[in-house]
Amino acid sequence: MKSIVILTGAGISAESGLGTFRDRDGLWTRYDLAEVATPEGFARNPALVHDFYNARRANAAAAAPNAAHQALARLEAAWPGPFLIVTQNVDDLHERAGCRAVLHMHGQLNGALCARCDARWPAPAVMHPADPCPACGAASTRPDVVWFGEYPYGMERIWSALREADLFAAIGTSGTVYPAAAFAQDAGRAGAHCVELNTEPSAVADDFDEILTGPATRIVPAWVDRLLAGAKG
Repeated sequence: MKSIVILTGAGISAESGLGTFRDRDGLWTRYDLAEVATPEGFARNPALVHDFYNARRANAAAAAPNAAHQALARLEAAWPGPFLIVTQNVDDLHERAGCRAVLHMHGQLNGALCARCDARWPAPAVMHPADPCPACGAASTRPDVVWFGEYPYGMERIWSALREADLFAAIGTSGTVYPAAAFAQDAGRAGAHCVELNTEPSAVADDFDEILTGPATRIVPAWVDRLLAGAKG
C-alpha cells in the first residue's frame, strides 16, 4: 500500500482564525519573537512569555477545525496504507477534526514542560511563572513548544517516514523554516511524488513535482477527493 506523509504549516489553520507569523495585524506582530519564542527570552522575562502563550492558547481553544483539517481526517480514515501528518502547528485542530496519526514537531500549546527536570503534563488554560512542576516542584514551567534555536520533536521518526513515503504533501507552509523546508528534497530523493498545496508557491516550490494554489479550504478537500477516487480505482 502506498505511504503518505503530509506536512502542515500555519496556512492550514489560517482560515480557522489562527494567524501566521506574517500576518500584518496578527498576534505575532505585537511581540518581538526573540523575547517570546526563544529560551533566552524566557530566561529574561518568563511572565511576558507566559502572557503570549496564554493568549495563543485562548485563540486556539476558540478556533474550530476547517474544511482542510476535516478533509485530512477523512483521508486518514479511508487511506489503506501508512499515513502520517507532521505538523509545524502547535494548535490541536487536526486532532479535533478527527486525525489520529499526528506528530507535532514544534510541540503543543496544550502541553506544559518543566525547564528543570523535563517533566511534561497537560497545560492549564492560563500558566504563570510561579506554577510549580508537579514532578520536581520547581517554579520553572514553560509551554511545551519548540522555540527558535531548539531541536524539533520526533525528527528520527519523521526522517524514517520520509524515506518510506510514496507521496509527500506540504500544506500551508512558507518553505523558509528548516528542517521542514528540506522535507520535499528528502522525500523526493527517496522516490516520493511531492505536492505543494498553498495560497502561492513557497520559497522551495522547485522541490515539488506538483503545485496546487488556492485557499486551503478549497484545494485540500479537492485534492483528497482526487486521491481517494484514485485509490478506489
